[in-house]
This record gives sequence, structure tokens and C-alpha cells, in this order.
Amino acid sequence: MLGGGQLGRYALIAARTMGYRTMVLEPDPLAPAGQIADIHLVAPYDDPDALRRLADECDVVTTEFENPPAAALEFLARRTLVAPSPVAVAVAQDRIAEKQFLADNGLPIGPYAIVDHADADPDIGYPAILKTARLGYDGKGQRLVSDGSEMRAAWRTLGSVACVLERALLFQTELSVVVARSSQGGFAAYPVTENQHVDGILDVSIVPARVSRRLSDRAVGLAMAITDALSYVGVLAIEFFVVDGELSINEMAPRPHNSGHWTLDVAQTNQFEQQIRAICGLGLGDTSMTQPAATMVNLLGDLWDHGDPDWAGVFDDPRTALHLYGKVTPRPGRKMGHLTSWGNSPEAAEVRAEEARRALSRRR
Repeated sequence: MLGGGQLGRYALIAARTMGYRTMVLEPDPLAPAGQIADIHLVAPYDDPDALRRLADECDVVTTEFENPPAAALEFLARRTLVAPSPVAVAVAQDRIAEKQFLADNGLPIGPYAIVDHADADPDIGYPAILKTARLGYDGKGQRLVSDGSEMRAAWRTLGSVACVLERALLFQTELSVVVARSSQGGFAAYPVTENQHVDGILDVSIVPARVSRRLSDRAVGLAMAITDALSYVGVLAIEFFVVDGELSINEMAPRPHNSGHWTLDVAQTNQFEQQIRAICGLGLGDTSMTQPAATMVNLLGDLWDHGDPDWAGVFDDPRTALHLYGKVTPRPGRKMGHLTSWGNSPEAAEVRAEEARRALSRRR
């Protein structure tokens, strides 16, 4: 595993439960995935000795984030199996490459332009969002701009690096679908999830999404087309906007996804076990829900402003589960854990999850 965050942590828990030995390459000695791995290589992602050891000792290497150095993945792929492939990760880790891939395959996206010089003046319509082509996540590396002058100033603020300018779409709903594809071409999709973001960070995920069957089926169909076009192996998440009753693809993530965390408690096979199944050449698991509906809410570092929250109330509720990621230092905006609640309807699950989180805030 390249990367040591919470996504890697849960994937390695699944792998160890299934009987695999695991190795993590991650420079942070206190990383959540490193706490779970049999072997934690504390080194940079491009360290030659660490990469050689991964290649020599591991039958398959995967990643839990979309920004591992391309050269590192290519080095590993020449010596062992890497899944998803370096080519697929390269598309998903660069917004310019991702937009071009989606456009080339006739997939629905909003108006956009590439901004890579100081005099750029693209005519896609404003307001718009300027995003760095690489390394942005959870609202980082992007600015909302209202005209060309603001856009050029924002480009300088972002470091004068290659960016994508996207027209700000007036969307009704944000959706995501987590899917998996095996090396044999097998495909599995989880129920489509409805998402709410705050300050660019995922706040709430509700499943099943409260949209039409037509839109849900369309989202899964588009995800299948993407995985096939990439010859993808592993778990992939696709985020959508619903604009005037139709889907527009926002972005994709070549790994398990925050909006799929509910699968840990309310799916026959969680997304992390599915990742291990896919990359290890096993049959894909059942993606059906074990409850009628569920809601996941993120727990950010702000909850720790006055010390550790009192978790007792969460454990008093048999229909709410707590997950903490093992991160040592809470910071505002940092994802420290999540709660998942379930019920007989999306509305009931959402009310339960939100109340559980509010109760934590009150106990600080």
C-alpha cells in the first residue's frame, strides 16, 4: 500500500481479516494505516530502497490516495502487479487529463478551460471555479471567481500552476457512486449516494440517494463506461452534479471513497474488502444494503477543540456506529472519524446521524 491514511487503514484491516500480510510505504511514522500493517516502511513515496522492497516482497501494490508519484508507480509496475494501473491513476490525479479523458469518451461534463498562463481569458461563463490541476482535495487548491480579472488573480494566488477553470453549475443535488471492477472485467456497484459538502469537505452522505431510478441507473452506467475505458482494476468513486434533471460528472477518485464509508456497517461487502477482492483477483462481493437506509456524517478536528468528545451517547444507540481513524493530532477541517446511522428511510437515518453528531458537540 502506498499511502497511510484512513482509507489505507480500513483496506489493510480487510486484507488482514482475509489472511493477507501487508506492507505500507508512508513517511509519517504515526499514520493510521501504518498502525495496522505488518510492515511499515517509514520513507518518502519515491525512496528507491523502499520501492524495491515493496516490489520484491509484495504480490500486488495499490494506493489509498490519488497523488502518489507517477515515477514510483511506474517503477513498481515494471516489477510487480500494481492495481489500479499507473495509467488509470495518472488520469484521475490530474484534472486536465481527467477532463480530456471524459471529453474524449463522450461523457457528460460541464464547460471548462485550461488556464496555464497569466494572460488566459477563457470564455466559459462566470461565476466559475479555478482548480489546480494536481494535488487539490477537500476544497484545497481552488477559488470561486466572478470574472476574468478575479480568475487571473486567483491563478497567481494558487502558485501560477496549471489549472482547470470550471463553470460553477447550478446543481440540485450532489451524487456519488462507488463501483469496483476486477481484472476479469467483472463489475459491481453500490447504491448511489446523495452528498452534502461544507467548505469543500464532505459533510453528510445519505443512501440510497433520493433521486429517480433513471438517474441512479444512469450514474451506474456512466461509472461502468469509465472503468471499462480505463481497463480499471479496483474500487473507483465517481462524483456527479444533478443539473436540470441530468447528470454532469464532477470528478473521480481511484480508490475507496469517503462517501462509501457507510458500507462498513450497512453493506454485505464493504468497499475496502471489495478493493482487496478486486486487486487480488478474487470474485467481487455482494454490494446490497443490510438496512433500508443509512447516513454517514464526518467528524472533523473541530470537535476536539475543548478536549476529547464524550462518546458514551453514541454507544447507547444500537443503530449508530462510531469509527475513529487513529490520527494523533486533531486540526480544524481534518477528518478524524465518522458516524453511520441507519433506519427505515433516508430521512430517519439522516435525523439519527445528525442528532448523534450534535450530541457530541454539546458534550465538549
